[in-house]
Amino acid sequence: MNSAVRLGLMLGLMAGPAVAQEGDPQRGETAAAVCVACHQANGSGKHIDGAESWPRLAGQNADYIAKQLQDFKAGRRQNATMQPFANMLDDQQIADVAAYYSQLPVTEAEGGGEADEALLARGEQLALRGDWNAYIVSCKSCHGPGNEGAGSTFPGIASQHAGYIEAQLHAWQANERGNDPQNLMGAIAKRMSDEDIRAVAAWLASQKVTAQ
Repeated sequence: MNSAVRLGLMLGLMAGPAVAQEGDPQRGETAAAVCVACHQANGSGKHIDGAESWPRLAGQNADYIAKQLQDFKAGRRQNATMQPFANMLDDQQIADVAAYYSQLPVTEAEGGGEADEALLARGEQLALRGDWNAYIVSCKSCHGPGNEGAGSTFPGIASQHAGYIEAQLHAWQANERGNDPQNLMGAIAKRMSDEDIRAVAAWLASQKVTAQ
């Protein structure tokens, strides 16, 4: 390896990962006009029993939101509804929208209200302790204390709509979603039964997030 190549590699390592584009919440509020129909003005999203659920964005990590929008644009994450809207936003608008939603207060989730005590107890077990007999890691192992999110990789799933959580877990089971690191979610989801998915979704939706 000649000295020029070696120097280039050293400088690249010193520079570290690329810095995420900085967003402006005020500009983001304007750009988010295209998001309101599904995600609501307050970022609360919407749950419809027996139909589609749109996720809560309020209080999510800005870099996480931006990554998901970029993944929709690039086709790394598939959703027929989201892709056209993501394609309306340029990189700066994506950063601005993400910054806007990240600073909104977390809203209460919907769905899972019909769950009985046994189902909720199973959901609590999976969310907080996992099930090592089935090789299911607890949700909080990655999603952080209270399942309120951990950095830009793991979103807050406490107080997220039950229908949305269920839909995403089924998507990972079916290999219809795979934009997470090392396919962690895909591996876990495939070990979960339909009842496990209903249980953890219902329990997480019932949790209140009091601090952002």
